[in-house]
Amino acid sequence: MAFDCLKLIVVRSGSALIFSEVGTRHVKVGDVVLLAAQTLCGAEPESSVTTTTIYLDCDYVIDQVFWQYAARLRNRENARDFFDAHYSTPAQVVRIGEDRAGVLMPWLDELAALSLDGPRQERFLRVQALLFSVLDIIVPFVTTTASTASAGRASAVVPAAPRHRQFRPLRVEAQHVAQLLRDDPARRWTVQELAEKAHLSQSQLRRVFVEAFGKAPIAYLTMVRTERMANLLRSTELPVKKIAAQVGWTDADFAARQFRRGLGVPPSAYRRYVCGSDPPDAA
Repeated sequence: MAFDCLKLIVVRSGSALIFSEVGTRHVKVGDVVLLAAQTLCGAEPESSVTTTTIYLDCDYVIDQVFWQYAARLRNRENARDFFDAHYSTPAQVVRIGEDRAGVLMPWLDELAALSLDGPRQERFLRVQALLFSVLDIIVPFVTTTASTASAGRASAVVPAAPRHRQFRPLRVEAQHVAQLLRDDPARRWTVQELAEKAHLSQSQLRRVFVEAFGKAPIAYLTMVRTERMANLLRSTELPVKKIAAQVGWTDADFAARQFRRGLGVPPSAYRRYVCGSDPPDAA
């Protein structure tokens, strides 16, 4: 699945195989999985695994980057560009070690307890303190890159100053198109057809859709098809060719390339890992 936020997944016990567009990885205690927004990722426990996941709103993260580098950045648009350029890897395993992971556990437990009933104004500062303590351990181990942002990410909405920000619902047109794609991913959708159904021009549709979901409509469709294909590989014994056709890819080879781009492994290997064969060597 993919989420419209950043995710930090801390492995607390056991181990698992993680599937993402950067490949297959073994994770265990002492590892943290970092996922960018709208990044497909799946997991298969090896015997068992226990994790704690922190979900971070993208605008919130950009705000923190802005204040951290305030001496270098003029505004939040610069902060987004800086973040996209230096943290462009969509998924990575951060290896902090078991000792550091042990330090995190009581903070994670308290964060989880404070989150059970939703955000509480009177505990806001405590939550912030716990979160920053966790990030203080993890962030120094995050791999940075000099890659530039993709067109889809670069055209996302720039967050406003916190005191002026208005949290608005997703554009109804973007919601409508996303639902169309999820309801019928096997259909041969075109951007022109989607734009007509949303009563927008193609350029307008792309803009509002990227603002809402961080991906262009056809890239979003590819993600949905990959999700469906992974589900069918886990839950049925259908041949890969038939599964590819069911989700909308008539060319099985093309489907395999798209699946591997999304989850890091070919469909046959994914099915083998998930359905109980011997785990592969560590990637």
